[in-house]
Amino acid sequence: MLSGDNFRSHKGDSDDGVVEIMAKNGTKRGRSDEEESGDDGVVEVYVERDPLVVFGSDILLMILKNLDACSVVLSLLVSRGWHGVASRDSLWNIKLEELLLGKAHIPRVSQVRGISKLTAYSYSVMDGKRCRIMKEDLCDHIWEYRFKKIAPEYWRNLDPSWQDKGPPLRRYFHPDGSQTADPGDQVWGGHECSYTIVTSFVDKGNIRQHYVRINKWPQMTVTRKRDWSWELANQIYFYTSIPDADKEGGTGPPLPIC
Repeated sequence: MLSGDNFRSHKGDSDDGVVEIMAKNGTKRGRSDEEESGDDGVVEVYVERDPLVVFGSDILLMILKNLDACSVVLSLLVSRGWHGVASRDSLWNIKLEELLLGKAHIPRVSQVRGISKLTAYSYSVMDGKRCRIMKEDLCDHIWEYRFKKIAPEYWRNLDPSWQDKGPPLRRYFHPDGSQTADPGDQVWGGHECSYTIVTSFVDKGNIRQHYVRINKWPQMTVTRKRDWSWELANQIYFYTSIPDADKEGGTGPPLPIC
């Protein structure tokens, strides 16, 4: 330790917090991991300080706003003080807007009243990773219906999008288990339709099989895209959910689904 009358001490600010400078007249000390000594015998001891204490909560909040969400989440674990700053709604409201930017569908769980913006962000991430489609997902969206190239030409000719004569056909799922189409849809033909969501599980809750079936037609596999839209497809045709990010109240289940 450095002590005695022949030492002088000075404290000043540095990038790492506070630097304590001590010198002994006519004496040089060796270097260590915590001390650096120059030719003039001055020893600088770097003392780490908490940025929250040094800069204050307002400056720290400004810094956190420029970090990515994962880094902000890690800062929640530093201390209670950091957690109080890093969990503020003013911060996570920005992160939530960044997360939802460009998404086809905004999850309903992100708009539940009374929850914090951090919780809304967490729920949204969970929902965005969900590949299991629910009845709410089917019923909340309008779906485009198109035939694949492998489909018989007769059916493709009934699809105006194949002939560049109009937009793709549309389908609508209803909570009572039925499905309808627009008036004048030649493929639809006015017949009755019902849909079923089939999900089977294996050990530890892992999904073994998951598909949607309409009447007794070939089952459709479920795919979740990067923009959080949905696709249902089989060998002949496919459904694509139409983006509706501006839909009031959001879409999908009201609670997170594992």
